[in-house]
Amino acid sequence: MAGLLIEELIARGDLQRCLVVCPGSLAEQWQDELYRRFNLPFDILTNDKLEAARTGNWFLETNLAIARLDKLARNEDVQLKLQAPDCGWDLVVVDEAHKLSATFFGGEVKYTKRYRLGQLLSQLTRHFLLMTATPHNGKEEDFQLFMALLDGDRFEGKFRDGVHVADVSDLMRRMVKENLLKFDATPLFPERVAYTVPYKLSEAEAALYKAVTDYVREEFNRAEALENDKRAGTVGFALTVLQRRLASSPEAIYQSLRRRRERLEGRLRELEDLHRGGQVAVFDTRTPLLDVEDLDDAPDAELEEAEEQVLDQATAARTIEELRFEIETLKRLEALALSIRRSGEDKKWRELATLLGEIFTPASISNHLAEEVVHDDMASGVRSAMRTFST
Repeated sequence: MAGLLIEELIARGDLQRCLVVCPGSLAEQWQDELYRRFNLPFDILTNDKLEAARTGNWFLETNLAIARLDKLARNEDVQLKLQAPDCGWDLVVVDEAHKLSATFFGGEVKYTKRYRLGQLLSQLTRHFLLMTATPHNGKEEDFQLFMALLDGDRFEGKFRDGVHVADVSDLMRRMVKENLLKFDATPLFPERVAYTVPYKLSEAEAALYKAVTDYVREEFNRAEALENDKRAGTVGFALTVLQRRLASSPEAIYQSLRRRRERLEGRLRELEDLHRGGQVAVFDTRTPLLDVEDLDDAPDAELEEAEEQVLDQATAARTIEELRFEIETLKRLEALALSIRRSGEDKKWRELATLLGEIFTPASISNHLAEEVVHDDMASGVRSAMRTFST
């Protein structure tokens, strides 16, 4: 879609300089597809190219450029080059634009570095295109902040719940796949019917769920009291991962609790040895400090590795006694999870197995195949009639 727009603007003589901003993992894909489909030779911004620029500013020398989102958002020197005189753009395209987020919290707006980048880019271009499949996170105030990147006069300002409703019909185009048709006017995609199948946890599972939830809530409260905001954010991320494992399966939460308890016990032994040796025990040197935004674009393997590392080590404990207390809590939770694991109780899996058994019965499969044959016969008849009519 972006390539079609770029090609049309070039044909009209309305575009000479274009900048595509996308997550790091998608930069090569953008370059490949823009060249393969539209013969547009975009260059990707790298450190080497920045240093080798003849004018000292690679952006001035490159009319068709691709830059990684976080490379621009986190590097003020690069942003200064973007703001140089004569470095304006005819079109800036931002892929996965929902990452340019800002949020209302406690009556104030929290701006991220990515959002600030979006504000900067909007001032450097004549045409600004934001592309995303998830522009709305369910919060109207955040959505209006997002739309303010396109029109600050209309959408920026103090949000009042129930009063402000954004009309974006003139700024947003939604490509809903349910409305896409083939050349014979039949739907391009089959109808998708999604619904939630509720199930009830067993008493043991419900007890584990409540106990882990209470533990996460208490640790969140302790993390918020930390003076180190980045450490608090890392601990919060670890607890969020733990909650997700809890919702996954008894096996997943058991393994996560066991590994976390073992790693914290190892850390406790080190701190006790330091204390006996008369040294000062520092609690956050072994906690990996992450910028959670950095993980948005990370490959699955890297994200999983980061989750495991943080989940096993991040703690809000500030004293040896607090760490001992947390380990005892983890032992109790681990014992609960182990008892459920040994009992074989996994209501979620049982309900899923039952549902799959109902869907994939021989009768239902036969009916589905019969419907496909009828549909293919109808489509063949339509094509035959069209050929006859054209003849």
